[in-house]
Amino acid sequence: MPKYRILLVDDDIQLVQALAEQLERQHYDVTIEVTAEEGLKRAQSEPFDTICLDLGLPDGSGIDVCYSLRRSGLNTPIIILSAFDSDQDTILGLGAGACDYITKPFRFSVLLARVRAQIRQHQQYDDVAINFGPYTFRPADKYLSGIDGRRIRLTDKEVAILKHLCRREGVVSRDELMDIVWGFNSDISTHTLETHIYRLRQKIEPLEDGRCMLRTEPGGYRLDGGVNNISSRV
Repeated sequence: MPKYRILLVDDDIQLVQALAEQLERQHYDVTIEVTAEEGLKRAQSEPFDTICLDLGLPDGSGIDVCYSLRRSGLNTPIIILSAFDSDQDTILGLGAGACDYITKPFRFSVLLARVRAQIRQHQQYDDVAINFGPYTFRPADKYLSGIDGRRIRLTDKEVAILKHLCRREGVVSRDELMDIVWGFNSDISTHTLETHIYRLRQKIEPLEDGRCMLRTEPGGYRLDGGVNNISSRV
């Protein structure tokens, strides 16, 4: 069973410690932050499979954190945990980009079921067609197709790299890519990542207009122009 990473952002120390202990017994890797500022920084700097976010944080609103994460291009599932139980509060949370809303107090079994459901749904991202530049990318089938209909076969590592670059807007750090693709194995060097990036570039660049799709930036890589559209498979 893969060890999924969960970020808990809540200033109720007793609650988050209890949740962390129970989630770790279920083989989740849990990180805790107790302020909006630190939660936002952590979510933007490290990859997580789910974020559980309180609304009433000591230095700001969880709604603002949620908005900021979505505006930055992060599409990790966000579950709001809140003592506010009105319909309006739920609407605000979901409107900010949250995927689910759980009212406190709640049973751990309910949270666990919601977390599992969100991770499962998020993983179905593989089963889509992603359009970027002149290409359509089908992660599940491990190929790109160009506007001329030509198919470009990708290795498992190339699929994982490209899929994560499509998920994230802006620059993705080398450390984050290595963590996602190889699990940050200490035996893997940045040279290994750079070799895979080089091979991927050979397959997708340059375009007919001379444009390069996969850019090297200070600290990492990004897709030039980003993702144009994501659609379900037909």
